[in-house]
Amino acid sequence: MDKNKEIRRIGVFSSGGDAPGMNAAIRAVVRTGVYHGLDVFGIYRGYEGMIEGDIVPMSKRDVGNIIHRGGTVLKTARSERFKTSEGRKTAYEALQRHKIDGLVVIGGDGSFTGGKIFHEEYGMPIIGVPGTIDNDLYGTDYTIGFDTAVNTAVEALDRIRDTAESHNRLFLVEVMGRDTGYIALNTGIASGAGAILIPESTIDLDVLMQHLEKSGKHKKLFSLIVVAEGNENGNAQQLANEIKKRFPDYDTKVTIIGHLQRGGSPSAMDRLIASRMGYAAVESILQGHSSKMVGIQNNQINLVSFDDAINKSKEIDMLQLKMAGILSL
Repeated sequence: MDKNKEIRRIGVFSSGGDAPGMNAAIRAVVRTGVYHGLDVFGIYRGYEGMIEGDIVPMSKRDVGNIIHRGGTVLKTARSERFKTSEGRKTAYEALQRHKIDGLVVIGGDGSFTGGKIFHEEYGMPIIGVPGTIDNDLYGTDYTIGFDTAVNTAVEALDRIRDTAESHNRLFLVEVMGRDTGYIALNTGIASGAGAILIPESTIDLDVLMQHLEKSGKHKKLFSLIVVAEGNENGNAQQLANEIKKRFPDYDTKVTIIGHLQRGGSPSAMDRLIASRMGYAAVESILQGHSSKMVGIQNNQINLVSFDDAINKSKEIDMLQLKMAGILSL
């Protein structure tokens, strides 16, 4: 593809796991594109739909009344075929049939990896919008869906606390986060949890048990422990079993919030972030940028290469974990 070719038609799609706010981003991409006189196409089911040619034109009306809806109206899917050169060739041919000369992908690092390879092979201009509840992408303070996921988890913990305190029970609440603890850390701080276990920090279980023993002696059994699913000390059920062994008199319960965190209407913050990023994605592609992700740092829009977004680590603020421990005393 000619890198100097004027962008006239763009495609937008969501890929990987769904996240609240994706629809707000789709809406922003479509309406910004239309404002600039572009023909905008929606690609259903991510890269898999691209391969199958499931591509439709989208107008301003098509994205009306979706900003408040969870999930993604364009659906999403993972595509093993796109990982092959044959699959990507078929996808490119489908885009050519619709004369699409630019793409906006809303997703996470796997989606950006596919976009990076696609750009390298075919020169297709592509801009990424970070849509993942995990908030683990380098180059942006927040990803679309993270704020909603935390709010959902905090609301759940507030409800659980009522039961925990009424019956003097200890609840271990497991939240999403196989590789990163952003959801667990923020949920734990906001809900006043007694302990927070995340993949980035291994807690000495003896210390945790001593804390439990001390609080029990003072009849101040803290009622909530937040556990990220990828925590190295074990999942919530494994930890509950260990606690029951050492403290058989404790009434210990486990709640796994799971995919409830993915669904629901996006928060105001996620709608704002998604709208800003979707708008910036179209502006960036018209300015000649490609193989980059739109991020927000210090409340300012910035662009980061797919290489950095995929390969660089976003470090969690361990001072927040220290603060959470102090505030739980």
